[in-house]
Amino acid sequence: MSYKVYLVEDEENLNHLLYSYLAKEGWEVESFLTGSKAKKAIPDNPHLWILDIMLPDIDGYQLIDEIKDRYPRTPVIFISARDDSLDRVLGLEKGSDDYLAKPFLPRELIIRSNKLLERVYKGEKTIDEDVISLPYIIDIKKRKVLNQQKEEIPLTSKEFDLLLFFTRHKQQALSRKQILSHVWDTNYVGTERVVDDLVRRLRKKLLSLNLETLYGYGYRLVESK
Repeated sequence: MSYKVYLVEDEENLNHLLYSYLAKEGWEVESFLTGSKAKKAIPDNPHLWILDIMLPDIDGYQLIDEIKDRYPRTPVIFISARDDSLDRVLGLEKGSDDYLAKPFLPRELIIRSNKLLERVYKGEKTIDEDVISLPYIIDIKKRKVLNQQKEEIPLTSKEFDLLLFFTRHKQQALSRKQILSHVWDTNYVGTERVVDDLVRRLRKKLLSLNLETLYGYGYRLVESK
């Protein structure tokens, strides 16, 4: 599959360098030096956005809000010169899928992008069913969640991954560490608070989902009564 990847980076030399690495993967790449120009391209709905946080006009946080408002499942990777845990948490809360602090090796960005694209667009290979029925209908191939009236419930990429992880491990106690490792990455640096924030958002959208809190440990998806 040929992916369309959009890069937003205001440092011109770094922009050109990352563009060349991304293009070598055979992907269709567009790069932008300003947030305002990138904002105009949001309707293109690429497979992946790579966003610098600190931009001269519209910052990366504003851009991800615009992107997720229109396309909640489109994955986003943040890159930033600020290696601050609060920035990481804020980015994840806004729906980003990964965060790379500068300086980083371009190859690391490529590896993370490949893993993310594989996960989002090729689905869970360990699940045989294309559709799972809970209190909600989960279409794995299309990465959509429907209620019993067949109305779609918009989920971000991370929210969908979390729901699928719970579904694969129904009735099992899952620790916050396990959830972090699966839904984010083993290289994730930050607190387990992001798990609680993501669960809170998922509960808010899927009111009939029977998620049990295991205090001091994690969560468990139990059968609805």
